[in-house]
Amino acid sequence: MPDKIFVLDTNVLLHDSGCLTAFGKGNEVVIPITVLEELDQFKKRQDEVGRNARKVTRDLDALRGEGKHLSEGVELSNGGRLRIELKYQDAASVPSIFNSATNDVRILGLALHLTNEYKGKKPVVLISKDINLRVKSDAVQVATEDYENKTVNISELFSGHRIIQIPDEEINSYYRDKAYRKPIEPVPLANEFAMLQSETNPDHTALGRYFPKENVLLPLTIPDDSDVFGIRPLNREQRYTLELLMDDKISLIALVGIAGTGKTLLALAAGLEKVVNTDTYRRLLVSKPIMPMGKDIGYLPGDVDEKLMPRMQSVSDNLEFLFMTSGGIEGGEERLQELIEDGIIELEPLTYIRGRSIPRQFIIVDEAQNLTPLELKTIITRAGKGSKIVLCGDAYQIDHPYLDAGSNGLTYVIECFKGSPLFGTVTLTKGERSELAETAALLM
Repeated sequence: MPDKIFVLDTNVLLHDSGCLTAFGKGNEVVIPITVLEELDQFKKRQDEVGRNARKVTRDLDALRGEGKHLSEGVELSNGGRLRIELKYQDAASVPSIFNSATNDVRILGLALHLTNEYKGKKPVVLISKDINLRVKSDAVQVATEDYENKTVNISELFSGHRIIQIPDEEINSYYRDKAYRKPIEPVPLANEFAMLQSETNPDHTALGRYFPKENVLLPLTIPDDSDVFGIRPLNREQRYTLELLMDDKISLIALVGIAGTGKTLLALAAGLEKVVNTDTYRRLLVSKPIMPMGKDIGYLPGDVDEKLMPRMQSVSDNLEFLFMTSGGIEGGEERLQELIEDGIIELEPLTYIRGRSIPRQFIIVDEAQNLTPLELKTIITRAGKGSKIVLCGDAYQIDHPYLDAGSNGLTYVIECFKGSPLFGTVTLTKGERSELAETAALLM
């Protein structure tokens, strides 16, 4: 007999196609036949949702075999069992006030039937990413949970920097020796930044970055008055950010922060510096999820470039601003267009990155919080030799229907890569766009 029974909603399968084996040894995964009917509606889509629907269907088909019937239950590779339930989805067991014609209520009806059948014997849990269905489940006393595999506790998200209080004389020694080698608790992770602050004089500070191989905190290499393609850092967090962006040994960077903190602008400035001025990378590739209004670019008229531009306008505006800042007020738009036509700068939807190998490019993915962990894995694995990927996003500003602050790809990447010498992250908290913009981001 299974230890627990998990009834899966359709959105769980669409969110993570590998969820069938995510519920542990000894447990039973029950998929209502209603869910399979819903999967059929998504399998022709050409986005991640469609790919997940097709992947789940293939995995279910692979579980079939001679003498095996999914409706009777089959063994899973993780030691659990999977069963497709054909009955108890007529909503007969749910209160009559519910609309029995909806698939959500049919799925809830099965979960309620199993809850009553196994009451006092074993837990039955409905797993759904639909908040409304979870509330309905609770109302009829069906145990329910969000699908939390590959999720991160956002309150404990690694920020990439910290404050360390030390004696005043040790800060003086740090400036003199250009290194801080004394033990730090807890031990910093690779490429973690620190502000050393005097225990007696809070205004006496020094900045550094930790290198675990040498077990040392070293001063930042980029001065606070440095100019990167016409842009200077305006606060401590932006200095940390430029330190990572300009270090060619760092292959993957995650920049997290509210609107106006400078994530995208700094990334674009560093990218232009590395591509246009120093030729470290051969192309600046900028992309973002095409879903701000919930529609694919195919709904817009024109060719691909004409469809893409309205969604990439914020990036284009920042690029034009940088060219004007670095080269004068006039000619920014013309210079940008020249580089786009020459292929030095490329604005491309994420749809076309799948399957590519992208060597020696500075890649910026904006609004990365709207991507699933699998989508970001797909993007990161496209990076060829000599490429650098910068992910920018606000974990609290998510448009994706099945993602939240803890389950999106951006926060998951930070959790997975923290401590790697190839990775660095900075959480930016101070808005620099304007006082109004910062206030709005914090209050609204």
